[in-house]
Amino acid sequence: MPKQVIVQSSIEAVEIIDTPIPTPQHDQIVIKVIVSGTNPKDWKYPVWTGNPQNSGDDIAGIIHSVGKDVYEFKPGDRVGALHEFFTPDGSFAEYAVTRDYATFHLPPHVSFEEAATVPLAALTAAIALYADMKLPPPYYPVKSLAEGGERIPLLIYGVTSAVGAFAAKLARLSGLSPIIGISGRAGDYAKTLVDYVVDYRNGEDELVAAVEEVLAKEGLGNKIHYVLDAISENGSLEATLRFLAPEGTVSTVLPTKLFARDKENFKWPSSTKSFNSAIPLVFSTHKDFGYLWSRYIARMLEDGRLKGHPYEVIPGGLNGVLTGLQNLKNGKASAVKYVYRIEDTKNVPNQGVTGKLGTEEQESKDQPAEKAHPLRNFPFSS
Repeated sequence: MPKQVIVQSSIEAVEIIDTPIPTPQHDQIVIKVIVSGTNPKDWKYPVWTGNPQNSGDDIAGIIHSVGKDVYEFKPGDRVGALHEFFTPDGSFAEYAVTRDYATFHLPPHVSFEEAATVPLAALTAAIALYADMKLPPPYYPVKSLAEGGERIPLLIYGVTSAVGAFAAKLARLSGLSPIIGISGRAGDYAKTLVDYVVDYRNGEDELVAAVEEVLAKEGLGNKIHYVLDAISENGSLEATLRFLAPEGTVSTVLPTKLFARDKENFKWPSSTKSFNSAIPLVFSTHKDFGYLWSRYIARMLEDGRLKGHPYEVIPGGLNGVLTGLQNLKNGKASAVKYVYRIEDTKNVPNQGVTGKLGTEEQESKDQPAEKAHPLRNFPFSS
């Protein structure tokens, strides 16, 4: 019987269980997973919610079956897809479930490994830049100065993270300039993405001074009007507050009220437009956006304008999921996405606790609801 991984809330064990092949409903698609990608949220969500779960969301594979309302895809198609958050049958499995509007065809030259780095990060970057900050998209790029246009600078905090890197790639296609990237040990990769790289490891004062120096050099004053914070914790929010123009626009990937150092008192200026560009919105208020951009991403992958994120294959297929998540938790990944080739799973042993996982009964045993991380029920803004 097919198998899937249930990640324990301790991130010290997983359980690999037998699971029947899902039956797709309405607009759902069941995908035979060839490669699953991994994101930081894949270890964070089981911890924050206290709920053991198959937390994988980046899918690359071959369609097994489709729901009755699906008309753009058929069994046998090579696809990439984003799994719907907090629902069963995630990507850490032999078979995963997604929605048709969060699925895209894979061009023949795009490998499953590359495709598995794309869905969550690229769609998050697109939501931040184009749905929330309303910056010019690649199909209506900024006119050059010679064409009578104007420069639109962008700063990306965490530019070598997958979200940050895709944001930089899309911003280039949009004609934004200059693009400033804040990075750390992956500075060499950052230089391939942006016009200026600033190292956060020198401390907040040095970071702010370096950003202001770049802006002054470019004749842009000392504050920037558009910032995407692809980190949104560990001090990035507080640093951003210092170089963001009061009337500027900022997008974060995590809610400030939960991840600022001073959660009770942190706030942006009243004149600032701020957004929590949360990818779960693709399955609620941003379904049309997800539909359009999934297809546009496929087009840009096909013609080479967009490429996936650097990746590292973790050996062992489903057996390697725990290793990848622990590496992410311990900060070992730098400018790389961990991916798992599912076919590498051989004679999978049970690697964790037994019992009925994901039920309210089990959840209450693992962690009482009142003690769960507030993100569990956080009302993501639209």
